[in-house]
Amino acid sequence: MRYLAIILAACSLSMISCNNGTETKKEETTTTAPEPKKAPESKLGEAGTGKLMSVVNDYYALKDALVATNAAKADEAAGKLNTSVDTMIAFVKNDSNSKALQPYLDTMLHGAKDIRGIMDETCEKKRVYFEKVSDAMFAVLKEANLKNAGVYRQYCPMAFNEKGAFWLSNESEIKNPYYGKKMLECGEVTDSLK
Repeated sequence: MRYLAIILAACSLSMISCNNGTETKKEETTTTAPEPKKAPESKLGEAGTGKLMSVVNDYYALKDALVATNAAKADEAAGKLNTSVDTMIAFVKNDSNSKALQPYLDTMLHGAKDIRGIMDETCEKKRVYFEKVSDAMFAVLKEANLKNAGVYRQYCPMAFNEKGAFWLSNESEIKNPYYGKKMLECGEVTDSLK
């Protein structure tokens, strides 16, 4: 009888320790949720950053149209960029903290108008103005101290007869707007505003 009681006690302890091990494993395998993505921010405040992100998104649409060598979409995107830059210029005029953006925004505005004004199905001439828009866009973002926007500055050393040219992207993968499908992956990431 004692022998039977000892065996039952041993089995009970064994079952209890097995259950404790299972519970411990459950605790060990739980994972924490990833941190939520932070919203873009800049020294322009919430309203100004929102307007700036509209400009950035319209810029990306123009870049994507040039990657696809689609002149009609480039013209449409340049028109939208023109509108969002106009809105940004109006904001800058009323905000003393962002006056330094004005000359870069003016360059972008004129570049977007020039891109729209050129009849060029190959997009070669449009790309010349796009380079100026890209350089001004990066200057605006740096001056505004944009953060959490996932902006990558990329460079193609072969653009414009090996003079080289920069552009901005929302992904690190290279999709070259200066050559399109001819040399889609020519380039490298040189900077980022994460």
